[in-house]
Amino acid sequence: MTDTLDHERRIELARRFGAGSLLRKLSSELRWGLAAVRATVLEAAHPQVGGALLDHSTFVVHPWRRLFNTITSVDRLVDEDAAVQLREVDRLNRLHARISGTDEQGRPYNALDSDARAWVIATLYDSTVEVCRLSGTPLTAKEEEQLYEEYKALLTLLQGRDDLLAPTLREFRTYFARMVETRLEDNEAVQSIINGLFTTVPAPPLLKGHPTLWAITRAMVSPIASAVTLASLPEAYRSKFGYTAPPGADALMRGGYFGVGVITMLLPPSLARTNVVIDILDPSRESTLGPIKMMGVLMRQAAKAQDVLRPTVPRQATPETRGAADLFSKVLDQTGDGRLTWPDLAAMAREIATRLDLDEPAETRLFSAFSAWWKELLAAMDTDGDEVVTRAEFAAGAGALSGPALAHVAEVLFETADTDGSGTISPEEYRQLFRSGFHRDVQTTTTGDITSGAFVAEFLSFMTGRTGSTAYDNLLTSA
Repeated sequence: MTDTLDHERRIELARRFGAGSLLRKLSSELRWGLAAVRATVLEAAHPQVGGALLDHSTFVVHPWRRLFNTITSVDRLVDEDAAVQLREVDRLNRLHARISGTDEQGRPYNALDSDARAWVIATLYDSTVEVCRLSGTPLTAKEEEQLYEEYKALLTLLQGRDDLLAPTLREFRTYFARMVETRLEDNEAVQSIINGLFTTVPAPPLLKGHPTLWAITRAMVSPIASAVTLASLPEAYRSKFGYTAPPGADALMRGGYFGVGVITMLLPPSLARTNVVIDILDPSRESTLGPIKMMGVLMRQAAKAQDVLRPTVPRQATPETRGAADLFSKVLDQTGDGRLTWPDLAAMAREIATRLDLDEPAETRLFSAFSAWWKELLAAMDTDGDEVVTRAEFAAGAGALSGPALAHVAEVLFETADTDGSGTISPEEYRQLFRSGFHRDVQTTTTGDITSGAFVAEFLSFMTGRTGSTAYDNLLTSA
């Protein structure tokens, strides 16, 4: 998409929303998460986006992972270094180019569709402005104009053309209102967010070991989150599709947004940032902030103490096994629809490529390996030829999981980790591989260098359910 722009033009566009931009400032603030949630619902209401979300997105099953990845991507897009920004733009375009299909009504969709991507940027702009207004610090007319131009520059850089959004803010508001009234729909993707996401959201890493506490917390918070999200949507959309917010939801929404705005203003800038949310929700990450880093240490120590206080639970003499059913539901079924299709394997490849920030050649090899593995699985398990592997088909053919294509996936990861090209991975290279993607300190299973064969064997053992792996669990099974 971006090959229609020369390099100098791309750098000029990137600088508009990079260092010193209003977009960079606002997207790093704690309250911007509210804008992202509202924008996601409006994006899902677009026919093109809704179909892609239902078939390819993992946001329902892995919402925290999706949140963390989104914040990481936005941080890269508004980075001070134009090279980092352009790399992220190119990565996003490559990943979106692999998302296409047909929705349940037979309508084709493509994640690179110009109108759909323009709508995504439009929802982000409108939601950012709305959140600023509701949180007590509305943007001035000049700031709204500046922010609009910055979002337009981002879209131009993504799509390679500058005619996808209205030239003026006045015309944009007419376009936005027309889209809400005539183009958006009430589809399954919207309903899954408003009616299902908050009631089924899994525990964040912080509370993963406390299911009772999370169940109580979710039961109290989910109705509020759902009501606030619904109340934040444009009245024209709610009226058109009969969405009625619960009594008091509008006041609750305004109060909640204002409260987040007050917190944003009162907290020191270093603490009122979106990446702090990640560090708090996942204290096992390596935080640069002392209090949060200390909390991570305490959480890990508490987990170790909990293990010590369980003498009645016998330790297994062999590595923990996952089993076919557990492997199917927690690792392979990434989209959570109860069946295995290509989008599930593509989601795994996309997650690895995103977390490890692979360059184009490595990313292409990774997707090719997953594609070849999918063909192997279909040949071995798809007994009725519908290009879907059901739970029953998987259980019957689970022994055929490990093949040369899956080994090739591991080989791509090995090449990524072997930064010095020595043909082996040192313990430090192994830790760095997972630290770069997960910001966690992962210990090796050996004290010496790891050969390609040993690395591949470990990956195959995890992906076939024979043993567990903290490192790969953090990548593919975390919420």
